[in-house]
Amino acid sequence: MRVLVIGATGGSGRQLVAQALERGYHVTALVRNPARLPARSAGLSVVVGDVLDPPSVVAAVKGQDAVLSALGHKRWFYPNRILSEGTRTILAAMAGQGVRRFICETALGIGGAWWRMGLSYTLLVRPFVLPFYFSDKVRQEALIRASGLDWTIVRPGVLTNGPRLGTYRHWPDRGALAVDGALEWR
Repeated sequence: MRVLVIGATGGSGRQLVAQALERGYHVTALVRNPARLPARSAGLSVVVGDVLDPPSVVAAVKGQDAVLSALGHKRWFYPNRILSEGTRTILAAMAGQGVRRFICETALGIGGAWWRMGLSYTLLVRPFVLPFYFSDKVRQEALIRASGLDWTIVRPGVLTNGPRLGTYRHWPDRGALAVDGALEWR
């Protein structure tokens, strides 16, 4: 299996790379700065590029079986479209290269989980601390749903740097996997 990991230098992306390599996959990481990617292995290829640069994304997508996106940023306090425009670039490259499988990490609190995140989160954090970030996440998910690809959206609730537990909790309309628009429990 050949997988492309986008956002490979972030916390989730590093875990995706490590776990894919553990499974014996050939992993390609699209990164802006290769020095920020700590894991190096015989099964890992690094493509230097930017998710907003279509030619570098096409080069990374070419020959892959699936694309995994842990795309993120730390520009939370002003309007931007890094996530949605980056996802638009990824989806176009996948369509052009015939790659059908897309798995994307977004955020808990999108879609039906908006009102189920607790009072402080719903009334303070999302509208006043992270409104631009979540607006872009909503646009990102809409692009994925409309893509026609075989997609999965993952909305994690709490991510830690602790050991893997091997068990996961999920709730309807909160942290379930959305598979091709339907909820799937795992």
